[in-house]
Amino acid sequence: MWAAIASLGYVFWVVGAMEMIERLAYYGVRAVATLYATRPASEHGLGVTMAQFGWLLLCWNLAQSLVPIFTGGLSDRYGYKQTIFVSTLLKCLAYLIMAWWQTFAGFFVGAMFLAVGTAVFKPGIQGTLIKATNRLNSSMAWGIFYQTVNIGGWIGPLIALHMRSHMGWQMVFYTNAAFICLNFLLLLTYREPGLEERLARRERIRAGLEQEKPLWRESLAELRKPHLTVYLLIFSVWWLMFPMLWDVLPKYVEDWVDTRPMVTFLFGADGAQNALARFFLGMDSAGQHIQPEGIVNINAGMIMLTCFLFAGLSAKMRATDSLLAGTLLIVTALTVFGMTRQVGWAVLAMVIFSAGEMLASPKYSEFLGNVAPPDKKAMWIGFSQAPILIGWTIEGKLGPHLYHMFSDKDQLARRTLVEELGWSRDAVSQQALPVGEAFRKLVEVTGQSPEALTRELYEAYHVGTTWFVFAGIGVLSAVMIYLYGRWIRKLAQRPMQP
Repeated sequence: MWAAIASLGYVFWVVGAMEMIERLAYYGVRAVATLYATRPASEHGLGVTMAQFGWLLLCWNLAQSLVPIFTGGLSDRYGYKQTIFVSTLLKCLAYLIMAWWQTFAGFFVGAMFLAVGTAVFKPGIQGTLIKATNRLNSSMAWGIFYQTVNIGGWIGPLIALHMRSHMGWQMVFYTNAAFICLNFLLLLTYREPGLEERLARRERIRAGLEQEKPLWRESLAELRKPHLTVYLLIFSVWWLMFPMLWDVLPKYVEDWVDTRPMVTFLFGADGAQNALARFFLGMDSAGQHIQPEGIVNINAGMIMLTCFLFAGLSAKMRATDSLLAGTLLIVTALTVFGMTRQVGWAVLAMVIFSAGEMLASPKYSEFLGNVAPPDKKAMWIGFSQAPILIGWTIEGKLGPHLYHMFSDKDQLARRTLVEELGWSRDAVSQQALPVGEAFRKLVEVTGQSPEALTRELYEAYHVGTTWFVFAGIGVLSAVMIYLYGRWIRKLAQRPMQP
């Protein structure tokens, strides 16, 4: 393990720093997007329902995943650094649009710019990583790379939480625009690996010594390879359940998980008085509650601290075995979320989910990078977005929609007002009772405490249904990964054709 770490060169660490900065800014928005969109206008949110927010996520995920399938090969042809520069420009503009135009339409437009910028960024940055490593250190390289991703993914939401709590949502977007601009400076600090080979190939093409197929034709030729196509189809199902952590969990924690028992356990009845503890644990300004970002951030924090250990473990396993083990752990975590609203179990589920992610997610990209042809590394990394395109795009709408149907506290409060207290449907419409205000109205009408009413609603409705649906999808993907592993091993044992 230590030899593999020592063999990683300067370019790898610069690429890791660029990815860390990009993820810091990205998750500084993505981790709080659900809260920003669904908070009522009275709390400076956008005041839309989870079902409406699902349409934004569907378009966001579609754009972010579709673009690199067709443009991943551009990095191979025209340069990794060039595409990284363009993507950074797009992402900076995206955050500024969100800051300048604080409406649902403005956030939507900004999200589309951010999606395209992210899509252009990934093939360039990951193609550089592949060129800067080899098969002997690739498992460790991808593990550490994933670790740097989560350093950014951990600190970004905490900074966003601090900004939105003390300075307002606009400063969240300005801050992330400033952070992403740091990548312009890092682009100046290294020479692109494989640059001479790429330039030499361009010269051969200009001289007519080598023909260059249209990019779309090359992509289709690669996608006809059965072991690639089946792999992408399996992970299209896998990506249906995996993103629930970011798209739905923050809202679930805000609605149902009472974090005060955890605060009391850690700091006593008076809560956390230390400012650093409040910041790093993602707590409110009074130190009495852990905010949704703090619970979700356990994922990035655990990966940040332990991913290299899991990378060493997964390096001793077949790729498909590591993917299968990680998937089963993620399924277990989703099931736990659906079974209870207790904060201790939620924290345990986050730990289990994070362990599963560390075994599965880096291995997904590493497998494609290792089996890709030498001159099509970025193209195959672009193909890795196809399952995200299919799975995450569908989940982006399906996850929030199911949550809206089965688990949304605001919607369940409206149902209670109609079914239990006899209110008319016009009286609980969004025109009469804005999004996010129904639970407060139910507290006011019944005279019960918010805690008691939350417990009553949780026990009266099948709130965990959303999580059980996606756990079932995870079981299906685990079965397919197991069967794929058996098939791919049989293919590898076949004698080479002359």
